[in-house]
Formats: sequence, structure tokens, C-alpha cells
Amino acid sequence: MILATAAVLSACTANHQKVLVLYYSQTGATKAVAERIASELGADIEAFDVENPYDGDFQQTIQRCMEEQQSNALSPLKALESNISDYDVIFLGYPVWFGVAARPVFSLVNEVKFEGKKIVPFCTFGSGGLESSSDNLKELLPDAEFIEGYGVRNARIAKAPAEIEKFLVKAGFKDGEVEELPEFSECRDVAEADQAVFNAACGSYEMPLGEPVAVSERAVPGGKEYLFTTAALDMAGQPVQTTIYVLAPDGGTPEFTKVVR
Repeated sequence: MILATAAVLSACTANHQKVLVLYYSQTGATKAVAERIASELGADIEAFDVENPYDGDFQQTIQRCMEEQQSNALSPLKALESNISDYDVIFLGYPVWFGVAARPVFSLVNEVKFEGKKIVPFCTFGSGGLESSSDNLKELLPDAEFIEGYGVRNARIAKAPAEIEKFLVKAGFKDGEVEELPEFSECRDVAEADQAVFNAACGSYEMPLGEPVAVSERAVPGGKEYLFTTAALDMAGQPVQTTIYVLAPDGGTPEFTKVVR
């Protein structure tokens, strides 16, 4: 079957709307996704950054980000070459830091006008953050129209090209067909076989993801997709539940695709 949405937004090409892929990338992962999207759409592309770049190592970036979040400090944005007013659709790309877009995105939306634009967020992350970062951007840009975006784990960047093509077709930015997936099954208790899938997908991840307490599944092309609900404690020691998506290809090693907190 073809997803109904595949025909809804095809006006992006039919009406000759101008598209800009605008992104921030620190390690090159988001850059790879941005370049793929721009190539698929034949869109203009520009990287942005701040005057005081985040060019330290991982721990230095975390420390600086935490300090700036606490003080609400923003580094000024370097001047853009693109004129945002010339574009109808902005694919806005970034890595996820602390569940939201990287700090340079806050400088961007603080200094640049996006009223009336269609915004398509895309991001890279260690475990997840598309949903939380998109929700935050919607609050910061209430006068823009948001279209459901795309996110990929840094560990799965090699899988991004095929996923991006499907995403662009599903969203109506490219012609084509996307198979409609079935709904997930009803939640059930985690069986021994489910636990083995979870352990194979999540056991080596460096951060704790909780213990699976419920699971549902559905068939996808070439395998199964699992939806695990896990129980864990947050940084304050309070119980929380997390949703983890796991893809188990036929004959391959299961991998988690994203975490939704």
C-alpha cells in the first residue's frame, strides 16, 4: 500500500517551493544527513555556526552546554549566506544535546525570522531526541509550520541513506511508494525470547536504558520491529518509563533505533 501522506505534501515540488537544508554539525554526522537530504531534493544547503564554536572534546562540550543552559547564555550566530525569506521550506538539522537541539540552534532561532516557513527538523543522536527536540522547537517558533521530521542514531549513520529516501517519500517531498506498516501488537509481558532481543540490541550501550517490562511488535520488511517499555530511575532517583524501538532484521543482529523519554 502507499501511505496517504505521500501525496499530501508533494506540492513542495509541484508548486516549485524553494527548499533550504540548514544545519549545524559538530562531528560530521548531521552534515552527512544534511548532504543526503539536499542531494535527494536538489535543494540548497548551508551549514551554520556561532562566533564562539564548540570545538572542544566531548566532555568540554557537555560542560560548556550545561553552564550555558543554566545561565541561558547564547553565543552570537555567524552571519548566514542564505536569505531565509527566499525559501518556503527549511530542513533544520542538528545533533541532540540533553534532549533538545544543540545550543547553536538556539542562537539561530533567536536571531533569524522563521515566521510562515515550513520547518522539517532532522537530527542525529546517541539514543534519541527527535520528539523532544521537535517539541521544543515548536515552542520557540510558534509562527512556523512544523512537518514531522527524521532522526537517526550516530551508530546507525550507515543506514541513513535508505531511511532518508523513505522519509522524503512518506512526507511527500519525493515521488514514490512506501509500504504502509501494520500497527504494533498489543503490549504483553516480556518473554525470554524478547529479553534476548533487547539484550542484543541494547546490552552494549554505554548508558543505562532500564529494564524491559512490556513489549509489542510488528512485521516490517526484512524482519520485525519491537517496541519495549522499560522501567528505570531518573537522575533524581524517581521511577520513569522509557520507550525503546528495536529493529530485528531476519538473520541479523537486533539494534535499537531510538529511545523516547
